[in-house]
Amino acid sequence: MNVNFNGYNENVITFIADKSLTKEGVPVKISGNGTVAPCTASDSKLCGVCVNVRDGYATVQLSGYVRMPFTGNAAVGFQSIKPADGGKVTIGTGGRECLVTDFDSQHIGFIL
Repeated sequence: MNVNFNGYNENVITFIADKSLTKEGVPVKISGNGTVAPCTASDSKLCGVCVNVRDGYATVQLSGYVRMPFTGNAAVGFQSIKPADGGKVTIGTGGRECLVTDFDSQHIGFIL
């Protein structure tokens, strides 16, 4: 791709990391007061994407462009992004409405 969306409207916030959150780059959900945990396929919406986890805290990107591992069929434009197993996302009803800007066979880029 000849253009790059990294950095667009990026906003991050620090949460307490649930003990099950051990890696970055995964979709997360609010799991308690000020705490985030990794999403699973049974979760309908993600709150953001974990960009760093260290010493019991997680930095979570709540808006802006992200590129993540993807499963399923993709399309550009406004799509309903949902968590999938394995730290991936998919397109499905009831997810978070996001603007998909690009995708390939394994990754999808979208604006939270």
